[in-house]
Amino acid sequence: MIIRRSSNNVLSGPQLGILAAGTFALGVDAFVVAGLLPQIAHDLEVTPAAAGQLTTAFAVTYAVGSPVLAAATGRWDRRTLLVLGLATFLVGMVAQAAGPSYGLVLAGRVVAALGAAAFQANAYAVAGLLTTEARRARSLAAVTAGSTLAALLGAPLGVLLGQCVGWRGSLWVVAGLAAAAGACVLLLPSAHVPPTSLRTRLGVLARPPVLAILVTTVVVVAPMNVVLAYLPLALGDVGGRLVALLVVLGVGQVVGNRLVGWLVERLGPVRVTLAGIGVTAVCLGLVGVARGGLVLAGALLLVLGLASAQLITPSQFRLFATAPDVPTVALGLNGSAIYVGMALGAALGGVVVGAGRTTSLGVVGAVSAVVAGGVTWAAARVGRRASAAQPTSP
Repeated sequence: MIIRRSSNNVLSGPQLGILAAGTFALGVDAFVVAGLLPQIAHDLEVTPAAAGQLTTAFAVTYAVGSPVLAAATGRWDRRTLLVLGLATFLVGMVAQAAGPSYGLVLAGRVVAALGAAAFQANAYAVAGLLTTEARRARSLAAVTAGSTLAALLGAPLGVLLGQCVGWRGSLWVVAGLAAAAGACVLLLPSAHVPPTSLRTRLGVLARPPVLAILVTTVVVVAPMNVVLAYLPLALGDVGGRLVALLVVLGVGQVVGNRLVGWLVERLGPVRVTLAGIGVTAVCLGLVGVARGGLVLAGALLLVLGLASAQLITPSQFRLFATAPDVPTVALGLNGSAIYVGMALGAALGGVVVGAGRTTSLGVVGAVSAVVAGGVTWAAARVGRRASAAQPTSP
């Protein structure tokens, strides 16, 4: 599958930066909601567990909507789809910021998720395809940098804005970021991919090597979100120090994202993923010990940020090698897998919070990470055997 464009076939640094700006806007939304969870729950008169399920609703909608939208818009210019995706996301953000009830805010989350699904998979696909093979991991990491930068700036900014203008004011800022990113995307060149039916897209799931990678994505993303979806509750009474701790988490993710391309190229994607999920398990297991403490909590979040950056790019890199004939389809499914993992993690965290066991969020996340490590190792073996059993082309 080849993207057709009128100019050369390699995106420049500024063009990758435009794609990263879009993922930044989407990432800020996710981190703002997590950081303002207590305010949202109080204002909408729902429990913290119910407020946390706004994350689950977004994730489930993204996971289901991504392959359907991709099939329905297969003949569209990728630039047009990227712009309309951000426009839809903007509409959803406005609905959330202005919605007077939990139901309307929830509906806004669903609309925003559909826009995110239209934008994000195509951003990664364009970045991965319009680059040289030698620099593919770094190009994917460059687009992912938008999300990691959102972790560095978005969450602390959201909390600060929430303290000044309320959680709704924070969401209006996200809406403004989405509008600015959409305007920048207009500067990208026109590009197309051959259309692929929904049956063909879902048929990619029948390939054992691809399925093994997608399962890995789901299980390694879930443990982090057991805690991150309810981070203010997991950290305990940290008061105004929450902003500083969120900055530390973001710094770790930004540094980790800078390293992941280099690590994948030298150690291989599976080893990087296993190392990342192993460190994640240790950090999550110590969250309960760090409750209310600035120094230990900061150290854990810094390392946790470094580790979390090693969990997504390796799978994207593997999918290009495993499904070279349908890379955009595989990346779209991987985007859905990311959000399935987020939904599972947030839902599991919601069960823990609903049971009144907020102090156990870290332990539950750690156990999930240990399980994820085992599944990752087993899935990699299954994928290698399946790939070796496939007939080679003459």
